Amino acid sequence: MKKVDLWLIVPAAGIGQRMKAECPKQYLKINNRFILDITLSRLLDSAPFKGCMVPLNAQDHWWPDSESARDARVQTCTGGSERADSVLSALVALEGLATEDDWVLVHDAARPCVHREDLARLISMLSEHPVGGLLAAPVADTLKLVEAGPLPVVSETVDRSQLWRALTPQMFRFGALKKALSDCLEKAQTVTDESSAMEFSGNMPVLVEGRPDNLKITVPSDLALAEFILSRQ
Repeated sequence: MKKVDLWLIVPAAGIGQRMKAECPKQYLKINNRFILDITLSRLLDSAPFKGCMVPLNAQDHWWPDSESARDARVQTCTGGSERADSVLSALVALEGLATEDDWVLVHDAARPCVHREDLARLISMLSEHPVGGLLAAPVADTLKLVEAGPLPVVSETVDRSQLWRALTPQMFRFGALKKALSDCLEKAQTVTDESSAMEFSGNMPVLVEGRPDNLKITVPSDLALAEFILSRQ
């Protein structure tokens, strides 16, 4: 039976406008380490990845100061203006190294709290699946649908019983993911994550329940919360 390898892609070309910081959020620090370094080291030390590709912004001047820049397991390429562009750029950069059936795990650079057990469960549960899937967490809050206006007004309460929050990593076959992203970009289809690209191609991903503390750092208050979560793990 042909050996199937695992590859990691961590898009890091974003500029993190909502953080309103002096640098992209992946280069903010927790305990004197770049968030990106924490994320990459936790993932690379937790699974037997064949390699890792990190798409960077063309104007990125922080990367050379990172721990990851000196990690032989990590390669970089130039990312794009949107997440889908960056992931596709990384897939193109891996051509000739990865095979069509290899697994690619895509993870948010600003999710440093991903847990080793969640990663292991995702890989184990999807290893024989024809499509792949993603970590996700059931929605716990009551959700309101609102009508737009100066003061948003509730129009109804949404049934949350079948709603899940998409997390990362998201795990799909190299060839299928590359084709799905290429098709979406060619057809100007909105893609917010790799799962949405696969869904558009007609390949429906599996949800693997993950810990709800797999936090994506988005706003300044998330930094302290991420630091607390990491200290507890």
